[in-house]
Amino acid sequence: MIRLVIFDLDGTLLNTLQDLADSANYMLEKHHFPTYTADAYKYFVGNGMPKLIERILPGVFPDKALFDTCLKEFLDHYTIHMSDKTVPYDGISELTRELKQRGIQIAVATNKVQEALPELFATFFPEVTFDVLLGQRPGIPVKPDPQVIYDILEATHCTPEETLYLGDTGVDIQTSLAAGVTPIGVLWGYRPRSEMEAAGATRFIEHPLDLLNLL
Repeated sequence: MIRLVIFDLDGTLLNTLQDLADSANYMLEKHHFPTYTADAYKYFVGNGMPKLIERILPGVFPDKALFDTCLKEFLDHYTIHMSDKTVPYDGISELTRELKQRGIQIAVATNKVQEALPELFATFFPEVTFDVLLGQRPGIPVKPDPQVIYDILEATHCTPEETLYLGDTGVDIQTSLAAGVTPIGVLWGYRPRSEMEAAGATRFIEHPLDLLNLL
């Protein structure tokens, strides 16, 4: 019996790509570096914001002072603009409400910084209370390390066998399998099915409400 559904955030619950791209490009333009299309950012995100900045800087990552400055400028801009163009995916709000009505706990495991989560969820999920929201936290390794899943299982008193994890990237699948929970690949996000299959995913859904058929 499933008692807990854990969601990835970017590319699974919310389409955050344009706001991430806008903030990253703002920083790049400020330093006269090349910018990227929003679609290109589909392959830059997923491993935390420091890794995002590392991937888009043009070979200057060894300069720690510049890297720290760029990361701060990106985060400062994103904190202000992270809800400008972001939207929940079609069917997500209905799914989360239905899961709660069925008595199933819902949680989030993301590599987005923890400080961004309260505002995002107050803005986009005002009628749904998630049981646990965990993002990137100091001293805690980011996904695909499974620690974030372990922390959610402990907080919700659920076992891996009672848990599904929904995500749109190979990192999400790796995290699920490392923690012993069942991964569900979502096909509306940033990465292709082939990436998730290569990471070990065998179950996929094309629309959020399709999850209800697996419960």
